[in-house]
Amino acid sequence: MSKTTLEKIRSYLDAEGVDFREVEHEPTRTSEASAAARGESLSVGAKALLLQTGDSFRLFVLPADRKLDSGAIRRELGIRKMRFATVQELDELVGLVPGSVPPFGEPILPFELYADDALGRETDKLAFNAGSLRHSIIMAASDWERVARPKRFRFSKDQPQIDPGTRNNGMPNG
Repeated sequence: MSKTTLEKIRSYLDAEGVDFREVEHEPTRTSEASAAARGESLSVGAKALLLQTGDSFRLFVLPADRKLDSGAIRRELGIRKMRFATVQELDELVGLVPGSVPPFGEPILPFELYADDALGRETDKLAFNAGSLRHSIIMAASDWERVARPKRFRFSKDQPQIDPGTRNNGMPNG
């Protein structure tokens, strides 16, 4: 029987001598829900996105409080087409569901790993769903950097702030 992604992460971090804290919580599908369940700030979250870039799938990790800048990825990698992996592709490739993808390439997941320049720069720890919507890991950002070994460049931008006094169409409530 093969190990689950969560078991692979635990084993890998233990083998690398990394201290981490595991949190079991209600299933969470969004970065905001995950941060609340962990009792951590949204900025501590590491959001992992599997994208098809050209002919291959690559994993991109950015701070959970930031938004993906797809143009920056296309420019950096010299590609024209890119898209998010579908639910079916995610299941077929790694047996995971959206929201459960951890921020690791090899040896955990079979993808080239990229980290946004902002990830782990303003916080000393990272938190992420660990191959499960019910399990999160919190660890030092420096330890993640050391064991994950991502390629880095800037591919995020500030998340637009939503004014609670406006409707979806941007018009003031009232």
